[in-house]
Amino acid sequence: MLFRSTGLGKTELVGKVVEMKREGDYLVLCVDTLEPVKWRIRAAMSFKDFATVIRACGKFRVLSFLLSPAQWFNRQPRHPENF
Repeated sequence: MLFRSTGLGKTELVGKVVEMKREGDYLVLCVDTLEPVKWRIRAAMSFKDFATVIRACGKFRVLSFLLSPAQWFNRQPRHPENF
């Protein structure tokens, strides 16, 4: 998983999702960054936020990505140019 932040300029962070848990009225997604620094990033999603994510997963472009056989094999993904 790749991350960029406007506060870090062009710095790109490499990380992995490690946990999703419920805390009160939120789902908390925990991501550990691996490069260039080791941080734990947390995002708290309300029900409305999570519903938006689920709706976005129903769009054709996302579904075609999720159902693409090329994604099922352990190959190195091509780096996105601008994200």
